[in-house]
Amino acid sequence: MKILEATGITKVFPGVVALDSVDVSFEPGQIHCIIGENGAGKSTLIKCLTGVYTPEQGEVRINGQDALKQKELFDKVAYVPQEIDLFAHMSVAENLFIPYEKSGFKGMVNQRALEKAAVPVLERFSIPVRPDDLVKDISVSSQQLLQIARAIMHENYDVLMLDEPTTSLTTKDTQILFDIIQNIRKQNKAVIFISHKLEEIFALGDVITVFRNGAKVAYSEIKDVDIPWVIRQMTGKDVDQNQVYYSNKVTDEVLLEVDNLTGERFTDVSFKLKRGEILGFSGLVGAGRSELMQAIFGYLPAYKGSVKLDGENWKLGDPTFSVQHGFIYLPEERKKQGILPVLSIRENISMAVLDDMKGPLGISGRKEEELAQKVISTYDVKTPDADKEIQFLSGGNQQKVIIGRAMCCNPKVMVFDEPTKGIDVGTKAEIYRLMKELAEEKGIGIILISSEMDEVRKCSNRIIALYEGRKVGEFDSSSDKEEILSAIIGVA
Repeated sequence: MKILEATGITKVFPGVVALDSVDVSFEPGQIHCIIGENGAGKSTLIKCLTGVYTPEQGEVRINGQDALKQKELFDKVAYVPQEIDLFAHMSVAENLFIPYEKSGFKGMVNQRALEKAAVPVLERFSIPVRPDDLVKDISVSSQQLLQIARAIMHENYDVLMLDEPTTSLTTKDTQILFDIIQNIRKQNKAVIFISHKLEEIFALGDVITVFRNGAKVAYSEIKDVDIPWVIRQMTGKDVDQNQVYYSNKVTDEVLLEVDNLTGERFTDVSFKLKRGEILGFSGLVGAGRSELMQAIFGYLPAYKGSVKLDGENWKLGDPTFSVQHGFIYLPEERKKQGILPVLSIRENISMAVLDDMKGPLGISGRKEEELAQKVISTYDVKTPDADKEIQFLSGGNQQKVIIGRAMCCNPKVMVFDEPTKGIDVGTKAEIYRLMKELAEEKGIGIILISSEMDEVRKCSNRIIALYEGRKVGEFDSSSDKEEILSAIIGVA
């Protein structure tokens, strides 16, 4: 029996066929993995299967009934988006039970009763927070588990759809999630698991469907295929998983020198970055990697210590100074902190150099267009034109725009914070090549923050390990994976 079935689904946007006659179905008691490059059509399919989009052609049936004619049937699909979608200034309990009417709370909501009801749910999902904590004050990993709990706590769903659910989770929380998913399968519900992490798909999935260019190109049981097969189906070509991307043109010149820097979540951290080097920072979520770089950038405070760039004393606490003097930070939360989603690609690029865009009557549209086209061409951004709103680009293409914009500021040091988060394996290789090219050909010092050990090892000339805000080790690219892992979990 098929709980959820889509047949002949076609969805068209101006100039783009996002889905082309797609057939896909999901069965009870089965974990069905969906994979494809950014822009392959996965997000559009999700929105068709949850009732957000109405396809131009095709049918969506839930428990054998036409869901496009009976929209209430989509309530049977519990959906957890990739991006955190919570109310930051409300409590954990309030977020968990919204909307209150559907949660059984009528009229004036009793806060104490709400918090009491939240306790067993938090325990069930192993979320280490209190019901009265504000969402903005809990970790990103806890926020992700919270929105998963919110989606499935009432158990009136037949299908659970998870879109890149582990991108913000620690290794421990990922295992908790996997245990929850396995229990859900045992309840004879269908699970749709969308991920770019191939190792997760092979560890968890029963079957796999691959999308490419808006079409379903392959389907198989997981046990019958391997990782090279999946990559070939996704990209249409072979991708060398063992290729390395560290810089071959590291000089002896120290570009950035950090001495005993201390801030909110890091203590007495010292390191040096050489010109043309890719320096990796490895550590668990919460180890202080991002906070360290944000303090150097000036976004977060530094309490003591010093920084030098090109031998000159660095001004802390001033992001504008940092950008003007060549220190660029590319944030992990791309959609929240890296782009202005409702503005065009052209506007997102030119905002970094508005003084250079001036014309006789204000900002010159011609100059903006010329700059945007240069970035689009140089970094192979896939878009019909520069006036497309950047929110409609895939994650990989958004990242390319952000890199291109940063290069307009003549950077000396660039921090890439989780640069391939939510990005497919083919586009990952493009981002790696870009970092290598910037280091080797432009002499830029690259700092790579990544939670993916393989990513750090294949891209970094040296690797610095942080544990609970302290530097606990420094390794070269040939160091054993186990040695680095021991350091970042605090047992080295």
